[in-house]
Amino acid sequence: MTRRQTSRPAAASLATMLAATLLLTGCATTGSGIAPTPVVTDDRPLSELTLYPDPSDVEGPTTAVLPNEAIEPIAVDPTVSLPVTVTSYDSDGEVSVEVADASRVLALDLAGSIAATVWGLGLGDRLVGRDTSTTFEGTADLPLVTSSGHTINAEAVIALRPTLVLTDGTIGPRDVLEQLRQVGVTVVFLDNEPTFDGAAQLARDVGSALGAPAAGEVLAAALEAEVAATVAEIAEILPADEALRPRVIFLYLRGSSGIYYLFGEGSGADQLIAGLGGIDVAAELGWSGERPMTDEALIAADPDVILVMTDGLESVGGVDALLAAKPAIALTHAGQNRRFVDMADGDVLSFGPRSAAVLDALARAVYAVPS
Repeated sequence: MTRRQTSRPAAASLATMLAATLLLTGCATTGSGIAPTPVVTDDRPLSELTLYPDPSDVEGPTTAVLPNEAIEPIAVDPTVSLPVTVTSYDSDGEVSVEVADASRVLALDLAGSIAATVWGLGLGDRLVGRDTSTTFEGTADLPLVTSSGHTINAEAVIALRPTLVLTDGTIGPRDVLEQLRQVGVTVVFLDNEPTFDGAAQLARDVGSALGAPAAGEVLAAALEAEVAATVAEIAEILPADEALRPRVIFLYLRGSSGIYYLFGEGSGADQLIAGLGGIDVAAELGWSGERPMTDEALIAADPDVILVMTDGLESVGGVDALLAAKPAIALTHAGQNRRFVDMADGDVLSFGPRSAAVLDALARAVYAVPS
């Protein structure tokens, strides 16, 4: 469908448009389940793939997948020297924390980035449990210490007898983590910024907390180089005509909870969209952080591509069920084209050792014709 050059609909007509769209989309779903979406499986360099001539006007969904879920450590047995004193970013300010024992580690955060970083440093054998978002290869058998999504189970944590908990406070309750100190567990709150630069700094900070600062520096340098190379490779395949660059938003979905959030500046989604060379329409709207989606905002954004998490899309019943439930989405160019790109929840916003691979996988889904 050729992209429409439309202006923002008047408020008076918005309700009418939504009602009409609801009638059109209400019969789109079937009871046969969610159909699988195409995947780009060709592992050749991006420049050698068959590319869409106009990535802003592609019909149908695509799933972005990593070539594998493994994280290759930068060292087999990095040098560790303890004790060390590091900065912890507690809720009441910065405090100095001494780490004397890092033999049994829990790494907990919303995106699974901290555990991935521990693994990338070559210290994955220290991990004794995991959070819901830690899904990379080698962690499936680790006990899960989060329940009901991202809520930490204090009893499960204590039962694992961790000597060190590394977290950024994005899962909680936070007071549970702080109370672990009362039973003798060392807890370090890290400053984990959801950016590519933040992933490199996280490598340095986690390396320092584990007594392996040299390994942290090596991993940080590797991440920076890999992301820079991938961004450059993506830039080479972007349409010469900037008008053909796709307008992209990130939509966070949890149908069981009725959650529909647009992710904007500072959420990490902005970094992905910039790395993909797309037009960040949330930035155009001045959208920051993670905020509930409104019909007006989504229609004003009028994206060409909507990025979502795979489990989130499944939670609303798939593309057609989402369009039926949220007719404002169906009014957008992406909605009319059913143009959604989904990626595994534990991968897409996991800034860390796999950042470059995540960008590459998303670029293949956005720009390349599925093989």
